[in-house]
Amino acid sequence: MEKIKMTTPLVEMDGDEMTRILWQQIKDEVILPFVDLKTEYYDLGLVHREETKDQVTIDAANANKKYGVAVKCATITPNAQRVEEYHLSQMWKSPNGTIRAILDGTVFRAPVMVRGIRPVVRTWQAPITIARHAFGDVYRAAEYRVPGAGKAELVFTAADGTVHRETINEFDGPGVLQGQFNKDSSIASFARSCFQYAVDTKQDLWFSTKDTISKKYDHTFKDIFQEIYDAEYKDKFEALGIEYFYTLIDDAVARVIRSKGGFIWACKNYDGDVMSDMVSTAFGSLAMMTSVLVSPDGNYEYEAAHGTVTRHYYKYLKGEETSTNPVATLFAWSGALRKRGELDGIEALGRYADALEKATIDTIESGTMTGDLCAMWEGDAPACKVTSLDFLRAIRARLEAALA
Repeated sequence: MEKIKMTTPLVEMDGDEMTRILWQQIKDEVILPFVDLKTEYYDLGLVHREETKDQVTIDAANANKKYGVAVKCATITPNAQRVEEYHLSQMWKSPNGTIRAILDGTVFRAPVMVRGIRPVVRTWQAPITIARHAFGDVYRAAEYRVPGAGKAELVFTAADGTVHRETINEFDGPGVLQGQFNKDSSIASFARSCFQYAVDTKQDLWFSTKDTISKKYDHTFKDIFQEIYDAEYKDKFEALGIEYFYTLIDDAVARVIRSKGGFIWACKNYDGDVMSDMVSTAFGSLAMMTSVLVSPDGNYEYEAAHGTVTRHYYKYLKGEETSTNPVATLFAWSGALRKRGELDGIEALGRYADALEKATIDTIESGTMTGDLCAMWEGDAPACKVTSLDFLRAIRARLEAALA
């Protein structure tokens, strides 16, 4: 079969540990045999980030802005233990946070549902899409370890030299400080992305913060969402028969658990990080969550929403076989290739992406799957746990038949 030709490269961002191994296996087994792959490659593995003093992450994000579509492997966000393990010169920030700050946009995450695996929450009948703000907050925060007694102040110096001071706390001993920020322009982009996605997919939109406690920070999010909804989207929502409403995040959690699913849940940056893990796990597995960052100027970055699967990587280094689920990474590649084909007018790339996703779902529904799914399997066919590589080869067999 003749390989599908590409005209514009994808921005390819490689990652760390077990997901890095899967990354290459996915390319070898289910992409390169079918697609004449064109990518601009960036190694975002922690070793190379250290070698470049994290400049490679900035370069990758700017390449995403240049070419419009990127696909990213899972990467390590180092903590103190990782600094020692990898002999890092500093505790580098989250590469996802850096990329999202440069692109500014919204991350949409939705679970991949398959017959035979019911959500843990039995009322859920349709996917819940998490819309996560992708700028600022804790991911771009300044932090300080308070050494002892003293006064902490929030100081803002305006462009005209006017100074505003707000006392944060009078410390009587050691403690810790953190300063977060966001911008009205980014919050407005987040709101418009969520409203437009709801209109495009004809789904209700829920938005939640904690404005009763955070009376300025979170309340600003709430106010901007409401202003944009009233001015730009209210008539569109009503015409489609869909609903937008705001609620406190603790109330939203209760509503979500009692719901049937089938809506978009918009969350601030950290809230979306946590809630997307909760939703994906309840639907089946962290490795069954699609994720795409959409920027206001039309750039797309597809990624796996989970971590680097460190425990499996250590087993792999010992020569042991692993049964690591590659579905989220597979769908990152399929999503990026579909979007690349859409932007470049290459219909064959879209058909290939559809076939890859169908082959993946059909393989699981036939009873062939990785270990994380076996314990939850309730399908008609007996569950057959296979290694990651054997799972990919089973998908390849179906894909070859579909594309023949």
